[in-house]
Amino acid sequence: MNSAPRILPHLSYQDLRNPLLLQARYADMGEDYYWSEDFSAEFYLAQAQAGFIAVTERHKGRELLLPELQRSYAVLDFDDLHVSRHVRRVIRRDAPVLHVGLSLRTAASHIQRYHKHSWLSARYLETLEAINACNNGMHVLSVLLYHQGEINAGEIGYILGRTYTSLSGFSSRHPDRRHHGTTQLVLLGQWLKRHHFDLWNLGQPYMPYKFALGAKEYSRHAFLRRWLPAAQASW
Repeated sequence: MNSAPRILPHLSYQDLRNPLLLQARYADMGEDYYWSEDFSAEFYLAQAQAGFIAVTERHKGRELLLPELQRSYAVLDFDDLHVSRHVRRVIRRDAPVLHVGLSLRTAASHIQRYHKHSWLSARYLETLEAINACNNGMHVLSVLLYHQGEINAGEIGYILGRTYTSLSGFSSRHPDRRHHGTTQLVLLGQWLKRHHFDLWNLGQPYMPYKFALGAKEYSRHAFLRRWLPAAQASW
């Protein structure tokens, strides 16, 4: 027997500004995904500050934003960053260069080609660019790893307070570049540490590479205890 389709609860900007309702969302471990049609920079900032990580989905011809309040998160503390011998060899042999900036289009085009069904849609990208344009305290970064002028890996993520959150990334599928994806992550981790970030939110805790990098899994409530003050912290 097929189970009934799951109905996701709606999430509004007003919900995110209501402390009692937000606490109820945090306590409800039966729900993780919510839906909204609000792609404004204001809504995106509010859901990110609250600890959600949003993707997109199409439903009956409409593009929806799906903020996820995860049941657990992969979090990296920079003193735990692991640099494997493969990455050390890449850094020594290839001398790759990490570029961190606010221009998102190049990284987005690589991500969309890399993932067969990328949730990083044109509308989502416009929201991220609007955030960078409105100076609301959130900064969306493009991270690109160059080797001999060629882009071999990268990602898009955002800064909130003293936190950085990875959204989506890519790496070269060429066999000679198979460790460049991990190298990009290591160099980014070192960059974040040099700039005195408190934590790196790597999102879903189901990918082994995150734990190989040094991340630890945090329950929703343990994550929020760290996230909420760090995301609001000033420099």
